[in-house]
Amino acid sequence: MAILIDPPAWPAHGTLWSHLVSDTSYDELHAFAARLNVPRRGFDLDHYDVPASLYEQAIALGARPISGREIVHRLQDAGLRVRQVDRQSVAPVRRRQYLVGEWAELGERLGVADPGHSGSEWHSLGSQLVDRWNEPHRSYHDERHLEDVLLALNQLAARGESISDTTLLAAWFHDAVYAGTESDELDSARLAVEKLGIFLFTPEAVNQVSSFVAATAPAHVVRDPATPLAHLLDADLSIFAARPTRYEEYAQSVRLEYAHIATTDFALGRARILTGYLERPAIYHTEPARQLWERRARQNLELEVERLRRDALAGD
Repeated sequence: MAILIDPPAWPAHGTLWSHLVSDTSYDELHAFAARLNVPRRGFDLDHYDVPASLYEQAIALGARPISGREIVHRLQDAGLRVRQVDRQSVAPVRRRQYLVGEWAELGERLGVADPGHSGSEWHSLGSQLVDRWNEPHRSYHDERHLEDVLLALNQLAARGESISDTTLLAAWFHDAVYAGTESDELDSARLAVEKLGIFLFTPEAVNQVSSFVAATAPAHVVRDPATPLAHLLDADLSIFAARPTRYEEYAQSVRLEYAHIATTDFALGRARILTGYLERPAIYHTEPARQLWERRARQNLELEVERLRRDALAGD
């Protein structure tokens, strides 16, 4: 029963990486990773990827150093190993577990997830929201996007940013209504007011959540990077900085949601939106987000805009 770590030997992103695991439970592993200040995004189904810079600190906190081969055996013996062949089927299960856990934890912090009536209502609302994020017409704006936004907020928190509960609530509601129309953000904001109104939140608190949700409309800019809204907007756009394969999946998913739009019209419209982000002095509002995502986001957007302009010239 231990937290285990192998030597940093796996190269990626300009450094070497270790595998951090628990041979007891994933809950123990998540708790230790939080103490080590490794963002939840580092969890890869059965282990955390930990940079070499944190290896000695992990050991100082109590992780036991062992070989990579032994890591695999210990996970297998504990029944916690996810085989390569099972990864595709396990990933959505882990995603749903993460979302359910985050909603429950948020409710506990807000004091509305007690075992009584309000707790039942809170968990019911969480289920309703997850159902919305899994509506069949969604391709990009689904629960994977919700997970990405929550993981991005967690990543900003690991960089020292204080993420407010208002921001987290707004993240859950920000695309809860999605029909591909200009009113989606306002409709999602209205849903937040309707659903949160049954809990003992002040009208001011509910209205702030609603205003944050409405502000996630494309190209919205905040002037004060210290406002909690800046965290939400940066997290919502963190997908711009995805690795190339994930970014391509994202771009294709967005196209599927607008399959009813002719190729030329879609290409011109999306290129205009993305160019608007590129013309900003910075895509992201907060300094940690810029450090994490700005350079790669610009590379991805520039490549997509070039492709979209070629598509527009080629026509339907």
